[in-house]
Formats: sequence, structure tokens, C-alpha cells
Amino acid sequence: MIEARIADAPLRDSTFAANRAMGRIALSVAAAAGQSRRARVHEAGSLRVRFPNPADGAQLEAVIVNTAGGMTGGDRFDIEIDVGTDAKLSLTSAAGEKIYRSLGPDTQVGVKLAVGPRAALAWLPQETILFDRARLRRTIDLDVAQDASVLLAEGIVFGRSAMGETVTCGHLFDRWRVRVGGELVFAETTRLDGEIAERLSETAVAAKGTAIASVLKLPGDDAAAAAIRALQTSFVGEVGVSSCNGLSLARLVAPDGAALRHDLLSVLTTWSTGKLPRLWLN
Repeated sequence: MIEARIADAPLRDSTFAANRAMGRIALSVAAAAGQSRRARVHEAGSLRVRFPNPADGAQLEAVIVNTAGGMTGGDRFDIEIDVGTDAKLSLTSAAGEKIYRSLGPDTQVGVKLAVGPRAALAWLPQETILFDRARLRRTIDLDVAQDASVLLAEGIVFGRSAMGETVTCGHLFDRWRVRVGGELVFAETTRLDGEIAERLSETAVAAKGTAIASVLKLPGDDAAAAAIRALQTSFVGEVGVSSCNGLSLARLVAPDGAALRHDLLSVLTTWSTGKLPRLWLN
């Protein structure tokens, strides 16, 4: 019996690998005559990008769709966005991305964002939802021209509390790197490994919160931070904000996904210079 299991292992591993979801999007946006339009769209695997008719042609709106219906261990997804000189792009996802339980391998997501001179990007995917024993490894690399602007938000919900779901253990590795004019101005890595629920219960981590988010505004200053602090009495969860190196950063911790959504909308509405994607407002 032991010999049979060993002999079957390569076949089992190859079958597992063949059933993993892969996806890639490469999108570039260019400006012409005051309008932002698609210059190049490449789609592969289970990732798609769709373009609702924008209310204002100066800003293009894009929606990422994962036809795989979620992600799990061994899946790999890559997204590359290039916003050209003077172009404006607002990007979201069709729904909150679900990261399901893994049998061992990580779910890998790589995001590369480039924003050219006088261009603007709003990277606003809906929340990522982690299930128990999920494993997510995500990297976000942002390269911005000196006079460009960016609003970048990422939220993570550890289990859907409304459905009685909890995340007891798992793995989260989330790395951000931001460069302006080629110079590194922001770098951080968030890592939760093993007993996630136990870590989140710690006061210095999330004080029993099960939903977190970061929102980065560039350029950002003390006035931008003050605008968020002025909303403190309206937040359901906890929100902290600071400014340094020409950017502003808000941190959010909430008791559940609904509370996080409420607070995220307040922060995004305050910091956004254009209209939020319609999917955020439905």
C-alpha cells in the first residue's frame, strides 16, 4: 500500500497542477484629445477586463473579472497596468475576490502598476475574502511619475461573519513597493502565518477585528490626512492616517466586512478626485 501511494504521487501532483487556474491581464491606456482610451488589452487564462461606458470620457473605467470564480492554492494571476501620459484610469473588480482553502501551495497574485506624467490611476478592487486555511502571496509594485496621481486601496476580510465563517489559520503575505520618479518612497510587507485568528485578536494587531484595509494617496500631505481625521466620529471601525514622503496612508480595522466597506467608502470618497467606480456605489 505504501509503495502504491508513492508511485501514484507524481501522477497526483501533475493532475493537481493541470487543474490550477492561471490568468493574466496587460492593459495600457493612452490620452488623445482629452479622452482616455484603451491602447492595448491582453487577456489570458481566466482573467478578463471589461469597460463600462464611462460617464466622463476623460477617465476610463475598467472592471476585472475572474471567470474561475475564485482562487485557491497553486493558482497564479498577474496584472500589468500602464497609464500613459495625461491618461486617467479607474479600475475595480466585478466582486470581492475569494481565496479558498489550500492543500499546501500558495495562491500567487502579482500586480504591476505604472503611471506616466500627469496621469491618474485609481486602483480600487473590491475586498479580498480569505477562507479558513487559505494561503495568499501577493505583490504590488507601483511606479509613478513625479507629477502623476494615484489612489490605491486594498481590503482583506478574514471570513464572511454574516455566514458564520471564521479564519482560524492560514497564510497571508502582502508586499507593497512604491516608487516615484524611480525612487523608492514606500515599502512594507504584511505577513500573517499560522494561527491567524489568534494574531488578529491581539490588541496591537487588529484587536479582534476580522477586516483590514490600506488606502494610499499620492500625492498626499497633512491636509489630506486631516480630512480623514475629521471623519473619525462617523467610522464604525478604527481608522488611522499619516503623511510622509509626499504620500498619505490610511489604515483601517473593522469588526467585519460590512463595517470595513462603510469606512472604506468614506475614505475613498474623501480622497478621490473623480467618481468612484459604480460597482462600489451599488
